[in-house]
Amino acid sequence: MKHILTLLLVTSLCSFGSSQNDFYQTDNIQQIDITFNADNWKYLLDSLRFNGDELLTGDLQVNGTALTEVGIRYRDGRSFTPNGKRNGLYIDLGSKDYQGHHVINLSSALRDPSLVREVLASEIARTYFNAPAANFAEVTINGEPYGLFANVEAVEKGYLKDRFENAKGTLVTPTEEPQTIVSEECSRNVFGSLQHEESANCVAANWKLLQGDLGLVQTLSSTLASSPADLAKLLDIDATLWMLAFNNVLVNLNSYTGQYASNYYLYQPLGGKITPVLGELNLAFGSYKNDGANSSDLSTATLLTLSPDLHLNNEERPLISVILADEINYKQYLAHFRTILVEWVMSGKLENRAKALQAMISEARRNDPGQYYSPIEFNQSLTEVIGKRSRIPGLVDFMDKRASWLESQEVYIFLPPAISKVGVEGRERFSSTQLDEFRIHATVEDYPKNVYLYYRFNENEAFKMVPMLNDGEHYDGQANDGVFGAVIKPTDGQNQIQYYLMAENVKTVSFSPSHYNFEQYKTTLREVNQ
Repeated sequence: MKHILTLLLVTSLCSFGSSQNDFYQTDNIQQIDITFNADNWKYLLDSLRFNGDELLTGDLQVNGTALTEVGIRYRDGRSFTPNGKRNGLYIDLGSKDYQGHHVINLSSALRDPSLVREVLASEIARTYFNAPAANFAEVTINGEPYGLFANVEAVEKGYLKDRFENAKGTLVTPTEEPQTIVSEECSRNVFGSLQHEESANCVAANWKLLQGDLGLVQTLSSTLASSPADLAKLLDIDATLWMLAFNNVLVNLNSYTGQYASNYYLYQPLGGKITPVLGELNLAFGSYKNDGANSSDLSTATLLTLSPDLHLNNEERPLISVILADEINYKQYLAHFRTILVEWVMSGKLENRAKALQAMISEARRNDPGQYYSPIEFNQSLTEVIGKRSRIPGLVDFMDKRASWLESQEVYIFLPPAISKVGVEGRERFSSTQLDEFRIHATVEDYPKNVYLYYRFNENEAFKMVPMLNDGEHYDGQANDGVFGAVIKPTDGQNQIQYYLMAENVKTVSFSPSHYNFEQYKTTLREVNQ
């Protein structure tokens, strides 16, 4: 008599990575106190902002922990205002660190009357793939309130070590000031799009090298242009698909998906694949309005109907057009798109979380002496358009209307395969023969075309893939009965397995568990033999 094991769902990574503690916990407001010896620190920071990358020395306390003689400057970007009341801050801890982080990055949340876009978007992203964390920080300077800021995790060695366990690879990002014309030898309007440029000078004009070698950009762009069949050897395709789906669902156009193909990173750990990493998310949810396919900014009404197929046939966005030209990649992209849409927007989770974050920071916001927006605008920011020029859409209202439109599109109409009753066959009761293999099966409905099992024997391995079959010969019941099976025999003394499933039908795919990057099924040979 056979028995079926009830499987454990194991979390192999959490949304913050494996070793982080509370500095970026979303529901904690951090306290950052800065002391400068100079009373004219605003003038000095203004001067440094205009004259290179020098830092002003100051002392720091982070949640009561003292860090002396750190370097501070105003953040780069368009939000800087000379003599401004609340310019964002970049704090370089140098050889010091706070909970493993060597940089503190404080965003002033310009063009976000809700104040929660950065934090909420980061939380959504980290549900599905590795991305920088964000929360809130109250900041004082020389004992006086300076403001409530978004505390955004910097993509630097602390982040790389935590997410990739290897901080010595190559890290690049598109330049912060996009250049329309670089020189006669360079193509126009390339920016961070990864259109291939033969000239290293052209690449250097559009990309900033943070560590390693800019040759990474030329290698990736050349592969996109000439050898797309080799992309999977070079690039983490699944991480890329998650990022692209996220950008489109949330209308995060200050990204690869938008006008300048900007505000993201590429990281290649030593011996590993290139992985894209999200940049800042302050302009997500329709606050940035140019999709890179039109010459001018889009209206809010047009942004609501941003197509899931944006740039699908656009050669100027090869990271989208080339990758999504592959049928299975496109299906996975649609599956990721649908997962984010259903789990966060259609479920009401996004609205509830946005309101909860605003409630948490309301008192700290009232104590901010330099807020860009009035209390009325803050209170209306989830449901009303704010601003006569910028016309920043109400975050929740915008996403609700976008979800209503997407309900009529193929990405939502075509149902993915339904995966259920995932299990592992155990040793027959009273049998003296010990099993030395894992006999995994699942019921898959809604016209599956293919079913795949992704597995590994320990967390340091990459997942391997094998097909699951419905032929009655893989401990899957009867042939063609809707139950699919695969048999995995461990090697080298391995006695446990972690795995997840993907099922494909004509239009799309589904995964089980849906958060498979952070959760997988798990069992051991000991359990199957009980």
